[in-house]
Amino acid sequence: MSIDVLSLWDFSNPELSEQRFRCELESASSDVRLILMTQIARTYGLRKRFDEARGVLAAIEPEIEDATDEVRLRYRLELGRSYCSPAHDESLLTDDARTRAKQCYDEAFHIGERARLDYLAVDALHMMAMVFPDPAEQLEWDLKTLAYMEGSDQIQAKKWEPSLRNNVGYALHQAGRYEEALKQFELALELRVSAGSVQGIRTGYWMIAWTLRSMARYQEALDIQLRMEKEWDADEKPSPYVYEELEHLYRAIGDEKLAAHNAALRKALSPH
Repeated sequence: MSIDVLSLWDFSNPELSEQRFRCELESASSDVRLILMTQIARTYGLRKRFDEARGVLAAIEPEIEDATDEVRLRYRLELGRSYCSPAHDESLLTDDARTRAKQCYDEAFHIGERARLDYLAVDALHMMAMVFPDPAEQLEWDLKTLAYMEGSDQIQAKKWEPSLRNNVGYALHQAGRYEEALKQFELALELRVSAGSVQGIRTGYWMIAWTLRSMARYQEALDIQLRMEKEWDADEKPSPYVYEELEHLYRAIGDEKLAAHNAALRKALSPH
């Protein structure tokens, strides 16, 4: 018996997610309990409490090798994330931390590959790109992950596609390959529109506008970001990332007054 982990997650609220996982612990079987503990560890990681995340994982480590493939995979995946993830500050990403994370992600992927746990195998594989500081290597791993997902016949694994295309697009953008990046972001947006995720759709448009700015297509980018500003404001959740892009765009077209205005709005939301 497994558990639908994703239904319990609210990635924007790790504290709430932790509470949900701990509530489920009360009636959980042995393997489900171990899965829940790995997710509790992840909630700590998202809050940058990496030592606590590793402490949770250390507590269940003696039980891991006799557990199911899913448990063994999730344990290694979350241990890897405790060493190297998007939540880490650059100062924490030492060579040792990257090496430890790489080993964990590699082991997790191979467990998933053998057990045909494709969704989790993709998760582990896509984390490998974050281990490498070199953009070319990141792109290589992003493309490997996308290819693995495309080769899967499992519906759950296919749900990774918009995120993976976003990652490929980001890596291409970093390499200055803007036309190719734009294509990936457009494909990701199409998938997000089909899925109906409002936040995902807005993120997709932001990535497209960000790339258009890099291509000096300022008016197209400006039109998108102004629309995103209105949508976020209507939800009473103004976005500092939109204001930041508007600042850059207005400065690019020579409107220093509006650039300064958006810089002030951004700083008001992100005072630190």
